Amino acid sequence: MQRLGSIFDIDKKREDAAKLKLKTSKQDFWSDAEEAKKVMQQISNLEEDVEFWDKIHDDFEETALQNELAVSEEDEDLAVDASKSLKHLKKEIEELELKSWFCERFDTHDAIVNIHPGAGGTESQDWAEMLLRMYLRWAERRGFTTVIDEITVGEEAGIKNVTFTVEGKHAYGYLRAEKGIHRLVRISPYDFSRRRHTSFASFDAIPVIDEEIEIDIDPNDLRIETFRSTGAGGQHVNVTDSAVRITHVPTGVVAQCQNDRSQLINRQIAMKILRARLYEQERKKKQRELEKIRGEKKEIAWGSQIRSYTMHPYSLVKDHRTDLEKGDVQRVLDGDLDQFIIEYHRLRCAK
Repeated sequence: MQRLGSIFDIDKKREDAAKLKLKTSKQDFWSDAEEAKKVMQQISNLEEDVEFWDKIHDDFEETALQNELAVSEEDEDLAVDASKSLKHLKKEIEELELKSWFCERFDTHDAIVNIHPGAGGTESQDWAEMLLRMYLRWAERRGFTTVIDEITVGEEAGIKNVTFTVEGKHAYGYLRAEKGIHRLVRISPYDFSRRRHTSFASFDAIPVIDEEIEIDIDPNDLRIETFRSTGAGGQHVNVTDSAVRITHVPTGVVAQCQNDRSQLINRQIAMKILRARLYEQERKKKQRELEKIRGEKKEIAWGSQIRSYTMHPYSLVKDHRTDLEKGDVQRVLDGDLDQFIIEYHRLRCAK
């Protein structure tokens, strides 16, 4: 417990929260609403970490006491309670350890996610929608908020493309573990011959960028179009006449939003997505330049999947980066992804 406590530096977090609270007592604190909002968010984040640590500490003391009494009293009921408490405590410590690995610049930020089917028409489009459902359910389990920003549905089934925002602390830190190609093997529900099909879909996540991070966007470089939302709509999207598409002409980067009935709000969200994509493009450009200097060659192709979901002839989900396997495919597709995310970050930080 002490090692994890030192990683989080809880005493410093308490001290930092107290200092920031002093700022809020000044008369002119709310004169700059944006700055005040950021300070309040910082306080909230620090207090959340401190409260989580305090809860784990209290749970640890309670579990130790339960175990001690179970042994001394030879009480089977107490022993069962202690065992349950220990399992819960283990999960809390894993969560704390995972958060200690979120040390990159944007790990605490919200995430913008894009899912796109590979070749294969309806099969891959259906698989892309299955992934969308999986990640929405995972986010719900985590207590995160999700907003579908833009979606294009398939003619027969599934989706051709979807962009959605996941709002919550460490959303990007979690979801960057899922970037890559996801492969599905199953008996196709769209094949009357009941043959086995392999489908691919790509998952990408980028962080929502703070306003203070400068992204040089010349308004003259933007082509802004409005159009009517199309597709089946339903639970995923509000069908309106106010969808907005913004193209950054020099780079060809496109962002669009059709979620809200307000054209102004859709435009603001599309600009947020565009800023994040332009930042990510620049980051990848610099990364490629460094890899070229180092002589590294990395190729991402449809065959280089990070994870396979096999539903026939057996049931298995395997992560090819960590070798972690789970036999219950449906449970994973229902959003039970934490073990895959934890194992990815554990191995990443061990390198």
